[in-house]
Amino acid sequence: MKFSHVALLGASTLVAAHPRAHHIAHHHLARHNGSPVVARDGAVAVVTQTAPGPVETVYQLNGVDVAALDVAKGLADGRYVVVGGPPTSATPTPTPTPSPSPSPSPSSTKEAAIFVEKKPTSSAVPTPTPEPTTSSTVAIVIAPSSSSPAAAAPSDSSSNSGDVSLEFPSGKVACSSFPSKYGAVYNDYLKLGGYLGVQRVPGYSLGAKSISYIETAIAGEICTKNSYCSYQCPAGMQKSQWPAGAQGATGQSIGGLYCNNDGMLELSNTDHKTLCIEGAGGVTVQNKLGDIACVCRTDYPGTESETVSLETQPGKSYPLTSPDALSYYEAATGGHTSAQYYINDSGFAAKDACTWNKPGSNLGNYSPLNLGVGKGTDGVTYVALFYNRPSNPDGVLNFNVRIDGGTLGCKYENGFFYADGVKSDSGCTVGFAAGKEAKIVMYTS
Repeated sequence: MKFSHVALLGASTLVAAHPRAHHIAHHHLARHNGSPVVARDGAVAVVTQTAPGPVETVYQLNGVDVAALDVAKGLADGRYVVVGGPPTSATPTPTPTPSPSPSPSPSSTKEAAIFVEKKPTSSAVPTPTPEPTTSSTVAIVIAPSSSSPAAAAPSDSSSNSGDVSLEFPSGKVACSSFPSKYGAVYNDYLKLGGYLGVQRVPGYSLGAKSISYIETAIAGEICTKNSYCSYQCPAGMQKSQWPAGAQGATGQSIGGLYCNNDGMLELSNTDHKTLCIEGAGGVTVQNKLGDIACVCRTDYPGTESETVSLETQPGKSYPLTSPDALSYYEAATGGHTSAQYYINDSGFAAKDACTWNKPGSNLGNYSPLNLGVGKGTDGVTYVALFYNRPSNPDGVLNFNVRIDGGTLGCKYENGFFYADGVKSDSGCTVGFAAGKEAKIVMYTS
C-alpha cells in the first residue's frame, strides 16, 4: 500500500511567525518557572506520491497523524477547512487508517521562561521513487476553521458537558483529540488545541527522575508526540495527571496527560483513572458585583501560568479548588501544594484576564490581588488574601473582597487589608476547621 501525506495546517502556519520572548518572573509561593531557551523549526511538509493500485491518504496536523474518519467528520461539521480552495474534484471521503498501537509512557526556581521560535520554512520529506504510472494524486491541505465548534467552546470552567466520572482509556485516544468526553474543559482562547499548556520533553525516558529539556508550546500549536499536555477541570475540581517520578531538572513542575511516541494520550499518574478529581472542598467564591469578575488559578503542576479560568457571573456562587496537602501533588523539594488564584478587575472576560498580561492592565499575572487556598497537613483549610508582589505592588482592585465564615475577620477594601478591623500591609489569613465553610465574597460596598 502506498501513502499520500496530506498536511493539516495548524494556526501557527497561517500566521506569519516571528521571534518572541515571554519574560516571566514570579516571586511567590508555588510558582516555579524556568525552561532552557529553545529554538524550533516549524517546517510543514506536504508530500504526494503516485503508484499503481490503491493509495491511502495520511492526514497530519502539525506533524501528528490524524485519523481519516476524524478528518472527514471535521470537514463535515466545519472544524476543518480546505486551504487554497477545493481540489479539481469533490473532496473524497478519507479511507480510515488503523490507529497506532499504544506504547508505554516512558520543581523550585524563579528564573524567567524565554521562548524563541524560528520562522517556519517548507521542506519536502524524502520518499521512495514512485513506480511509473499515469495516475495522479492531489494533496488536500486543511486547517482548523475559525468558525468551528471548538473555536466557540466556552472558556469558563463553570460549565462542562463531559463526564468527570468516566475512566480515561490510556493509550486509546489520539493526542489531536481533546479529551472533553472525560471531563476536561476545552480552552479556546489559548489556542493550544483546548489544552492549558503543552510541555515537550523529547529527551524523556521511562523511569527518569528529572527532565533537563522542556520546550513549552506557544499559541497555534497542539499536543504532540513526547509531550505532557495539561488541561482544565470543572470549577472546584483539579487535574489528576502528572508524572509522579519525574520533574524538571531545575525544579520546574510538569503536568498533564502524556502524548506518547505513537501520538496517543496516556495516563501519567495511574493512581487515578479519571482526569479530574475533587479537592478538599468547603471553599466558594460569590460574585455580588454588577459585572463579571475572573478568578484565575495557576496551572500547577504544569506551565504554572494563571490560565485555569473561572469567569464568575453577578449574583452567582462557585466552588473553588482547595488541594489537600496530604494527597495532592508534592514538589521534588518536598513542598506541598496549595492553589493560588489571581483576582482580576471586574468587567473582563476570561480570555482577557486568565492569561499572561502586561504591566498596568490589572489583569492576569498583573492582577492586584492574590488568593491562596488549601487544606494543610494539620487538617485546617487556610484561605489567604495578599498583594500580588512584586508584579503589581501599586495596583488597586476595582472592587472589594472579604472572607466570611472564619473566626478571624479578613478583608480587602479600597486597596487595603484589614485583619479583625486592623489595617495590615501584608494581607490576612483565615483558618477553617474540618466541616467549616469558607466563602470569598466579591462586593462593592
